[in-house]
Amino acid sequence: MKKIATSSLILFIISIFTFSTILAQGKSTYIGAKKCGMCHKKDDGGKQLKIWEGSKHSQAFKTLQTAEADKIAAEKGFKTKAAETPECLKCHVTGADLDAKMLDKGFKIEDGVQCETCHGAGSEYKAKKIMEDHAASVANGLTEFKDEAAIKAFCETCHNSNSPTFKSFDFAKSWDKIKHPVPKK
Repeated sequence: MKKIATSSLILFIISIFTFSTILAQGKSTYIGAKKCGMCHKKDDGGKQLKIWEGSKHSQAFKTLQTAEADKIAAEKGFKTKAAETPECLKCHVTGADLDAKMLDKGFKIEDGVQCETCHGAGSEYKAKKIMEDHAASVANGLTEFKDEAAIKAFCETCHNSNSPTFKSFDFAKSWDKIKHPVPKK
């Protein structure tokens, strides 16, 4: 019973986050990690692109393209390959469940779990002038997490027992691998 309640809560959180993100961004489109990385690759910016490129997030879609992933999908009763199964894509790519109008022409779901999975569609806050002003960035769609507890809760919308390969999730250890703060100037 507790597992069902936990699963229901997690699905509810995913639904609320997705719905509120779409509503808040309205005309915003997802631009993709490569465009985000144009500004977020420099040393003085914390090399966020390099951190993402070296992460499992950037490889998340590729894991769905394996024979092992297809076997797991089949064992779960899915009739499609893992890389075509919405239940797999929801955590392995950014934008799989979005209307194509919300995806910039250069956006590729094949790039896996990208910047905008956590930070929100970037078209309205990507400009350098906006990004230099945190409040303006948030006002233009940048998702703001108030603390690490909020980050952890968001991460757990995918890193949870609903995943067929889930073993455990050590947030602190995982966060140390992927966190990417902008250096203080």
